[in-house]
Amino acid sequence: MAACPCGRGGAYADCCAPLHAGAPATDAEALMRSRYSAYVREDADYLLGSWHPSTRPDALSFDAPKSQRPVWLKLDVLRHLVTGADSAEVEFVARYRIGGGSVVRMREHSRFVREDGHWFYLDAVQD
Repeated sequence: MAACPCGRGGAYADCCAPLHAGAPATDAEALMRSRYSAYVREDADYLLGSWHPSTRPDALSFDAPKSQRPVWLKLDVLRHLVTGADSAEVEFVARYRIGGGSVVRMREHSRFVREDGHWFYLDAVQD
């Protein structure tokens, strides 16, 4: 079985695949990890569906030539902070490479909200 890209150590089928198929995330960190896996798998539908409607872009495309798209290498979750009954923040570092270039380290502090039992990515906080 293929390992899940999210870094939890389990198989994709037992980790992020159920969320990609419609199961709700248990918390903001699980949603964030599943979104990282969706970027790895280029699953635009899942990414848009898990993005809060108030901040979601109209479209998300992975149509650029393969040599110009990121190859996601690793995810490290630095912190998961519950900020309210239906809100949380996750800080993480994701590493990727485009083409044969150097590894890029992207650090993000993201906010999430829960509505009707489903977590949504809201936005990234500028530290």
